[in-house]
Amino acid sequence: MDFSLTDQQKLIRDTVRQFMEVEVRPLVKELERQEKFPLHLLQKLGEMGCCGMLTPEEWGGPGLDTVSYVLMLEEVSRVYTAMSTALGVTNSAVQAPLAQFGTAAQKEKYLRRLASGQISGSFCLTEAVAGSDAAGIQSTARLVAPGGPANRAGSSARRAEESPASPVYLLNGAKTWVTNGAHAGVYLIFAKTDPSAGGKGITAFLVEPTFPGFKIGRHEDKMGQRSSPSVEIILNDCLVPASNRLGEEGQGLKIALSALDGGRIGIAAQAVGLAQAALDESTKYARARKFQAIQWMLADMHTEIEAARALLYHAAFQKDRSSIPVAQAFRPEAFQSSTSHGSRATGHASSSAKLYASEMVNRVVYKAVQIHGSLGYSRESDVERMYRDARVITIYEGTSEIQRTIIARDLLRT
Repeated sequence: MDFSLTDQQKLIRDTVRQFMEVEVRPLVKELERQEKFPLHLLQKLGEMGCCGMLTPEEWGGPGLDTVSYVLMLEEVSRVYTAMSTALGVTNSAVQAPLAQFGTAAQKEKYLRRLASGQISGSFCLTEAVAGSDAAGIQSTARLVAPGGPANRAGSSARRAEESPASPVYLLNGAKTWVTNGAHAGVYLIFAKTDPSAGGKGITAFLVEPTFPGFKIGRHEDKMGQRSSPSVEIILNDCLVPASNRLGEEGQGLKIALSALDGGRIGIAAQAVGLAQAALDESTKYARARKFQAIQWMLADMHTEIEAARALLYHAAFQKDRSSIPVAQAFRPEAFQSSTSHGSRATGHASSSAKLYASEMVNRVVYKAVQIHGSLGYSRESDVERMYRDARVITIYEGTSEIQRTIIARDLLRT
């Protein structure tokens, strides 16, 4: 393996770094205070090709490699972690499955606008009763044929005797912790078309916020990444055209887990970028201090970041080698995952990178606050924000416990 960057990859890294330093850094503190979603900045990144980096050129993206993608996320996260979260979801969690499983009509309608940054995407899997256990979701979807009774008893704004002119699904349930949820143009929502089939009964849908029965609920009052809103999505007999089903019925869990597998690489990149920012701030602050203990902490921080970066680039390298995305189940009975060698290698590498990088960044930001002393505990310092932003990285896109389960299962597989 040769992790030397190509000239194009260096150009992407340097261009994004300059944009983040010049255009974004001066605004971060105020955006955080106002808890304001940086939509205008994301649109500018979209003009640079950052909102759909992995999307093929034929559908409006630059069609770049995964290493280029993680370099972009690293640079964004170094300055503004909340923005990297928004970018990661719309790039990998929404566009990647749409590009792989979507019809030509779906790609034409949604993928081009997502890749250009005209709209952002949201990934809606988590529910109040189903987090790591993705197969345990309770949301349902029922197909209503043309001319058949809609039976929308729960929708007071519409008459129960109305009948659809074309096949539609009625979605019911609620999703929680939806990133980009207050601003997305399309939502990838998972619901059970066959509740009796467990994880094999889950189906994926592309839902627009204007569809009848769709509602944005409460906003989470979060510890960190406060300008990246996480919201509740309520589905009350939400009418979704059958043409907006992504993939086949029962294929939803496979789609969800393949998206999460790619997403884990993005989360590792976010962790590395944030940790690098904490080290940069700590090094700058420590130059005026002569305590040996601080020097040791800086050395440990640097070493851990480099180890995580190596795992990250290795995972990106493996993903680019494998054309088949990985779908590792959270529970053995939930989904029959791929047995191809390349697919397993990618899944193992992405889980390893996500596990180590997400736990590493929490150790690094802890040391960063310690190095800054009382200043590190102040809302005026950048490391205080970094400390809060880092905590969720061990949780979303699969907790550390889930990553350990995936890695161990792969090691013990015969």
